[in-house]
Amino acid sequence: MRIKNQMVLFLFSILLIFAFIVDDASAEYGDVVINNYSDEAGMRPVVFPHWFHRIRFRCKVCHADLGFKFQAGGNDITMLKIIDGEYCGACHNGDIAWSVENCNICHSATPGINTQVHESTLQKLIAPEAAK
Repeated sequence: MRIKNQMVLFLFSILLIFAFIVDDASAEYGDVVINNYSDEAGMRPVVFPHWFHRIRFRCKVCHADLGFKFQAGGNDITMLKIIDGEYCGACHNGDIAWSVENCNICHSATPGINTQVHESTLQKLIAPEAAK
């Protein structure tokens, strides 16, 4: 029993260390950064890990069944809608996947970043508005 308690204490200590040294999540290639309302609300923009979801679900689950448009920023997603079970809230409801209580899980992008598919090739090929 003593060894079990020591092991639990050791694992808890490791988790505690990681909690203080691991940075917030950041966008990776292909993630969708959503900043339709975040800056206005004083929150960091959302990082939606598209490929993390894509390897688990077929495209139709989100884009047909849940109604997500095939365009970054093309959906009028609000926290109220998510809490009411729309968009992300259809799964992130505490039963199917974790719920919305921890804001930093989703709201983890660099403040002020525009809505975009992070590091998309198309984004790199199109000249910024200021350069036109």
